[in-house]
Amino acid sequence: MSHQIFGESESIFGYKDLRVELYYSAAKLTTYLNVKYSSKISPEKFDGIYADDIRKAIAEKIPPGFMTSLDDFIATLAKDATFKPFGEMLHSYKVERDGKDRQFEIYKTNIDEPGFREYHERLQTFVLWYIDAASYIDVDDDKWQFYLIFEKYVTNGDPMYAIAGYMTMYNYYAYPDQIRPRISQVLILPPFQKQGHCAQLLETFYKDCYRRPEVLDITAEDPSENFQRVRDFVDAKNCFLLPSFKPEALLRGFSQQMIYEAQQKLKINKRQARRVYEILRLYATDESKPEEVRSYRLDLKKRLNQPFQKNSRDYQKLQHVLAPDELSATLSNITGEERMKLLDQMYEELVEQYRRILERLAAS
Repeated sequence: MSHQIFGESESIFGYKDLRVELYYSAAKLTTYLNVKYSSKISPEKFDGIYADDIRKAIAEKIPPGFMTSLDDFIATLAKDATFKPFGEMLHSYKVERDGKDRQFEIYKTNIDEPGFREYHERLQTFVLWYIDAASYIDVDDDKWQFYLIFEKYVTNGDPMYAIAGYMTMYNYYAYPDQIRPRISQVLILPPFQKQGHCAQLLETFYKDCYRRPEVLDITAEDPSENFQRVRDFVDAKNCFLLPSFKPEALLRGFSQQMIYEAQQKLKINKRQARRVYEILRLYATDESKPEEVRSYRLDLKKRLNQPFQKNSRDYQKLQHVLAPDELSATLSNITGEERMKLLDQMYEELVEQYRRILERLAAS
């Protein structure tokens, strides 16, 4: 994701054998920045052309106070032993890796927690490298809340911590007197990915919302495919236990009772409840029975076809007010045959996504 620092081409001009070093300590996130190279173009020899200013480009994105001396950086690492996580611990769990149990803890905090504002300034720099189109949030708005995952381990008999990931959440107002938490950024750092931490983080966040009567339901801001897959897994696992999502109910179609129960018991919004229904109905569908398979396919395609129906209605309305060339520029129209092919493709891709969710549910 270096294009968010160095542009769309993700290239750095003017160096040979370039090495950019950006280190963080595991707990305090003390930062070290250094640039190494064997040679650099000279403007005197290349008609005034300068090499890219790498240090400046990165320094504009990370908070001031970073170190440029490796010896000084190494000397500060011992201070990580004094670090304590911010806020309230909500959950602890273990993950087995290489035959050993590793301990993790999830904390909830806000920007007013002493020391957290400065810590978050360093923490949020990771999103520029690992989340596409990411931007920094306005932490002066007190509606933001933060959930952090730390690995807890022991060194020389003393407990120590390493940041493993975090999530930001914004409390939107919901009429008349409730809130609708929206998940904004979720990042599990590369050394901790594919270990189940995102699911643990999401489950912990959900349980924190369940105990808050002011929460109407939960939404997510422009979720990535990877996050949506984890969200689907967690929500499907939880909805599987609800009476309205039992197999016999699923086979009768999506219902108001599903919407109501998912929202009241699990804070799941209507759109996500529908998606979970489609996942669990695939599970409930006996694929040896053609009628059940056909019913499932038609149900999904009916939902997938809704945007096309809206476009058709819009087209009829706009015919009365726009000239033909304006109408053509306003709406992208496809033939009925093209629409059917697109619906088939969308259906197959969606079912493939759902099967992966079901495979994970079966293995959990």
